[in-house]
Amino acid sequence: MKCTVCRKPAVIDVRRHNANFCPDHFVAHVQEQTKRAIEHFKMLRRGERVLVAVSGGKDSLALWDILVGLGYEADGLYLGLGIGEYSDISGDHARAFASERGLKLVEVDLRDDYGFDVPTGAKAAKRVPCSACGLSKRHLFNRAALDGGYDVVATGHNLDDEAAVLFGNVLRWNVEYLGRQVPVLPSRPGFPRKVKPLVRLAEREMAAYCVIRGIDYQVEECPMAAGNRHLGYKEALNSIEQTSPGTKAAFYLEFLDKAAHLFNTDFEEDQVGLLVCQSCGAPTTAEVCAFCRLVDKATGAVPVVLGPTR
Repeated sequence: MKCTVCRKPAVIDVRRHNANFCPDHFVAHVQEQTKRAIEHFKMLRRGERVLVAVSGGKDSLALWDILVGLGYEADGLYLGLGIGEYSDISGDHARAFASERGLKLVEVDLRDDYGFDVPTGAKAAKRVPCSACGLSKRHLFNRAALDGGYDVVATGHNLDDEAAVLFGNVLRWNVEYLGRQVPVLPSRPGFPRKVKPLVRLAEREMAAYCVIRGIDYQVEECPMAAGNRHLGYKEALNSIEQTSPGTKAAFYLEFLDKAAHLFNTDFEEDQVGLLVCQSCGAPTTAEVCAFCRLVDKATGAVPVVLGPTR
C-alpha cells in the first residue's frame, strides 16, 4: 500500500477519500480537514482565546494538538467527573499531555468544587448517568469559559459522533434537537461560542493520528455509557460504511448543507425569554437552572462507589 501523495509506504487507508497516506501526509490530511471545517463554518478567528474541553481520550487530545499546531491560542479544560478509576486515568492522560507540551490545563472537579460526582448525582436526581454527565459538562464548560475570558469552547466531537446523533434524532424526528445539530453554536448572553472542528474526520482517523503523533490517551470507554443508544447507532452506521464508504460523511455533511437551516428557527425560539438562575446566575428557562437543581439533589447524598474498570 503506497501513499497517494508521495508513493512512500502508507500506514492508513481512508476509503471515503479513496486515498492512502504515509505518516507525514496523514498528519497533513488531518490538519487540512480541520482547517476546512474551521474555515467553512467560520468557527475560529485568529487572536481568539480557545478553551478545548479535554477528557483524556483520543479525540479531545488530538484536537488540542491540532489547534496548537495550526497556531491557535488554545488552553485545555479537564472536568473531574468522579467516575471511579476511569476518571483517574483520564485525568492523568490530560495532565501528562499538557505537561509534556508546556500547555495550560484548567481543571474543575465536581466532587471538590460542587460536592458530588456523576454516579452519585445521577442516582440522587434519578437521571441516567449520561444525562447527569452531559448536563454537568454543558454548565461547567460555559462557566469555565466565561470566568476565564475565553471566546470559544472547542469540543472533540468527530464525524462518527455527529452522524450517530443525527441518525438518532432523525429516527425519532427530535425537531428540537435537530436545530442544535450544527458544528457551531454562536455566542449569546451567558454562553460562549461552541465549535466542533473535527466533524470532517472519523473516529478511526483520530485514533491513527494519536498513534502517529505519540499521544497517549484513555483507551477504555466510559463504564457508565453501557447501554447508551448512540453506541448502537454508531455500530449501525459502521456496518453501512463498510459496504458504502463515505455514507457517514454524506449523511451528516449533506444535512448541514441542505437541511439544517430548516430547523434553525426552532433553536432560535428556544433562546427567547431566558431567565437568570437565582442560584448561579446562568441563563435558564426556570427560576433555578437544571445544574443547580442537580447540585441541590446530590448534596449530602451517599456517594456511589464504582468497582475497578479492568
